[in-house]
Amino acid sequence: MSKINPTGVEVSFEENDMLVSKTDARGIILYANREFTGLSGYDESELLGRPHSIVRHPEMPRAVFHLLWEEVQAGREIFAYILNLTKTGDHYWVLAHVTPDIESRTGQIIGYHSNRRKPNPQALVEIQSLYAKLLDTERRHTSARDACLAGRKRLAEFLAQEEFTYEQYVFHLFATAAQHAA
Repeated sequence: MSKINPTGVEVSFEENDMLVSKTDARGIILYANREFTGLSGYDESELLGRPHSIVRHPEMPRAVFHLLWEEVQAGREIFAYILNLTKTGDHYWVLAHVTPDIESRTGQIIGYHSNRRKPNPQALVEIQSLYAKLLDTERRHTSARDACLAGRKRLAEFLAQEEFTYEQYVFHLFATAAQHAA
C-alpha cells in the first residue's frame, strides 16, 4: 500500500458513534465495525488482515503509542487520545479505550479490543499542545528508537510536573471538558 499524505483536513463523526475494532496480539485487524470503516474511508476488506497502524497519522507522537502498547501488552487497559489518518489523508481525533483480550484458560493475551469515541474539543486543545511538544522532541532524533525514548522522557517529565499518570491526565481533561460543557 502506498504512503498516504495528510491533507490537513479534519473529519468528524457523531458524538454517539462508537468506532470499534479488534486485533490479534500483533495488532492485525480482525474486526472493524461500520462506523470505523465509514470514517476511515476503508472498506472492511481493506482493513481486515492489515496492521491497525494503517490509520496511524504521522503527527501522532511515537511516545504515546509506545506507552499504549506497553500498557496493553502488560494486560492493562488504557484510555488515550489518538490522531488517526483516513484513506484519503484526512484526519480525525478519537478518545480510545484499548483493552487486552485475554484467553481465560491460559491467561495469554490473544488480541486487543478498542472502542473509540469522539473527544471533547476542549480536551483536544490541551492534548494537541502536549502532543506538539512531544513531536518537537521526537523530531530532534534521526533514529525511531531514540525519538521514542526522548518523547517518553518528555512525556514523563510533563506528567510528573502535573502530578498525573497519563491515564489520570486523560481523565482530568475529560472531566474538565465536561465541567465546561455543563
